Amino acid sequence: MRTKNLISLAVMLVSAVALSFTSCKKDDLNKGDADPSSLVQLSADENNVESIMNDAEGDITSVMSYSGSNFKSTAWLPCNTNVDSLAIANDTITIFITYNGLSCNGTRNRTGKIEIKKKVGTHWEQAGATIIYKYIDFTVTRVATNKSVTLNGTKTFENVNGGHRWQVGTTISSYVEKASGVMQASFDNGTSRSWNVARQLTYTGTPGQIVLSIDGFGSAGEFQNLVVWGTNRQGEEFYTQIVQSVVCRQACDWDPVSGIKIHQIPADSKSATITFGFDSNNQPVTGNDCPTRYRIDWQKNNQSGTSYLPL
Repeated sequence: MRTKNLISLAVMLVSAVALSFTSCKKDDLNKGDADPSSLVQLSADENNVESIMNDAEGDITSVMSYSGSNFKSTAWLPCNTNVDSLAIANDTITIFITYNGLSCNGTRNRTGKIEIKKKVGTHWEQAGATIIYKYIDFTVTRVATNKSVTLNGTKTFENVNGGHRWQVGTTISSYVEKASGVMQASFDNGTSRSWNVARQLTYTGTPGQIVLSIDGFGSAGEFQNLVVWGTNRQGEEFYTQIVQSVVCRQACDWDPVSGIKIHQIPADSKSATITFGFDSNNQPVTGNDCPTRYRIDWQKNNQSGTSYLPL
């Protein structure tokens, strides 16, 4: 009987401790009326969509390497796509990339189209070459989570210093692109967001060890160095600045390994600082280790908190 009572008491104590721990964690994330959930969601959405756009823009530059309709080989074309070049209208060539399956690394399933328009005589390897491209119901489902997002919108894409991505570390030391425009994203739970984009992408390194640095060059009101700004899923106006270049490594499947972003939602007096480069134990990665998480330090008025989220 004594043993039975001790077991019952132990179970009660464990339950009480667990309840207390859960309550404390909830209090850490929701101190008073400072709910950081929209900041956390904004950060997760931004990382997801930015990764998708990086992949898509890589597909576009691969296609542009073949000068539109004059494809020399299929070896560099995006996986599970069809590429069609339409007849020239006035002085513009239109190219469609139609998606119908997994990305080359097998992490995303993609459907929909990307439309590319370029002027006759424009060659992508030329410094200053510019194209216009449009996402048309471009739906991407992450295999690991089965969560999807559909992108629509139009962007201007510039090859700043000339050359091609694949030449970095061989015939050129760096390759710079600029992308700007307006995008809309619809999520599988019925929510949506719209935003402006102003991203500069700089590639350096050597083949197989390419490094991508992302910076923002947009401005709106008092905000500078904006990479994106617009309206989030909750209908709040937000502004995202890159205050330290976000660095992604090819060896880490292009996940961000360092860098700092700041999300701001002025109307609700809240902000979040995003720091990249943490492992599964919430410790900074070192050397050539690849990260699995990033840190979000949020603040609303005089209340604040910290969370670690998976990449």
